[in-house]
Amino acid sequence: MPRVWDVPVQDSTRVRDVRVAAEEAAALAALDEPRTAAASLVATELATNLLKHARAGRVLIDVVDLPAPREGRPGRAVQLTAIDHGPGIADVAGALRDGFTTTASLGAGLGTCRRLADDFDLHSVVGRGTVAVARVGAGAEAGRAGDPPGIPPVRAGGVNVPFAGADFSGDAWAWVRSGDRVTLMLADGLGHGGEAARASTAATDALRRWAHLPPAEALGRIHSALAGTRGAAVAVAQLDTWAGRLSFAGIGNVTARLREADGWRTLLSRPGIVGVHRPRTVREDVVAWSPRSLLILHTDGLPGRWTPPPDTGLPPADPAVTAAVAVRDAGSAARPARDDTAVAVLAPVPPERP
Repeated sequence: MPRVWDVPVQDSTRVRDVRVAAEEAAALAALDEPRTAAASLVATELATNLLKHARAGRVLIDVVDLPAPREGRPGRAVQLTAIDHGPGIADVAGALRDGFTTTASLGAGLGTCRRLADDFDLHSVVGRGTVAVARVGAGAEAGRAGDPPGIPPVRAGGVNVPFAGADFSGDAWAWVRSGDRVTLMLADGLGHGGEAARASTAATDALRRWAHLPPAEALGRIHSALAGTRGAAVAVAQLDTWAGRLSFAGIGNVTARLREADGWRTLLSRPGIVGVHRPRTVREDVVAWSPRSLLILHTDGLPGRWTPPPDTGLPPADPAVTAAVAVRDAGSAARPARDDTAVAVLAPVPPERP
């Protein structure tokens, strides 16, 4: 089941909690001792930076698929996501250099994170805050593995926030490459807690067996796999990378939004509960995919009427960063989440930064 650590960082005592969570996640990901130490240090630096520069924030830690898998089951990595509503960073490029500081410190924090992590990216806007995502996997080669020759580069990523700080989230996402096709799925187990997590985990396990099928047909197989669970809302999107065509099918209240040239398009799911009540026919939408496209799947932990702002994913970023920014900006203290919250994003690979 998708174990997730959601650690609020409001004072220095929580830095240790973030570090311990990272080490526990590294054990789940079966990282060796050097990579576990790297995850621990990155966690410490991210939490310390939250206190120094934003005074408070949160760190989400979980075990995820690597963002650019080759065909077959992807590798696993510890993902650490630091989120704050602080003052933001005016000079992002400068902040990533070792020695850069705006406080009385060594200024090694973000530079250390980028150097030790297999993937590192951040998004910061002055006055809105900062999101930083780091992943530590089996090694640099696994973490930075690109797409096979001839395949247009795409990446997927996401964040998962358990309801009320629970140990397990009832939401889960996964993505799989099969030949020229990349399939992304987001599942929301009915309710929240352990039984919801069991349903969503069964959905991700089934996807890995049936990702080569079209989305509507894959949903049929997932429906059978969830028999005996409380069921889930499930959305499946499949990108044919050669044809530039995205196919989508969903059952339940997982929302899908696709960025097109003139704005955002909602891809509709059918009513029902996968594993419990499946409609006789499942609509499959087929739309064009371009180098500027961006797909966002989210569960009902986000407000139902949330629409991505025009600058979502701009400048191009790691998809997990885009997902975390959506979680941060869509929520508010006036409208606290009443369920687990997960956002999964499929996007073109961003250009490398210096």
